[in-house]
Amino acid sequence: MSDEMTNEVTETVVETVAAAPVVKAAPAVDATESRENPRKIREGIVVSDKMDSTIVIAIVERVRHAVYGKTVQRTKKLYVHDEKNEAKIGDRVRVQETRPLSKLKRWRLTEIVERAR
Repeated sequence: MSDEMTNEVTETVVETVAAAPVVKAAPAVDATESRENPRKIREGIVVSDKMDSTIVIAIVERVRHAVYGKTVQRTKKLYVHDEKNEAKIGDRVRVQETRPLSKLKRWRLTEIVERAR
C-alpha cells in the first residue's frame, strides 16, 4: 500500500469514530420525585399485636348494599409491618402499601394517629 492510501483510510476511520453518537448513562432516580402511581394509604384500628414486628389492623368500610340500598359495614384485616413494635391494641394507625414482606404482609406502619385510652 502506498502512503497516500494509508492516510486516506486512517482519516476515514478517525472521522467515523468521531461522528459516532455518545451514549450517556440514564440519570439516577431522585428519591424526592413522586411515584408514577402513588402507594395506597389506609387508616384502621389495631386488633392484634401478638406477633413480633407485625400488627393486624381492621379497616371498617361503609358501603351501600347493591339491592336493598341499606348502609352495610364491611371489615377488612390487614397484616402490617411494625418494625419497632410501637403500636398497641386499640391504637388508630395509618399504614402504607409496600412490597410483599411475607406471605400475608403487604403494608407498613406509617404513623400512630391516636393512642388507645
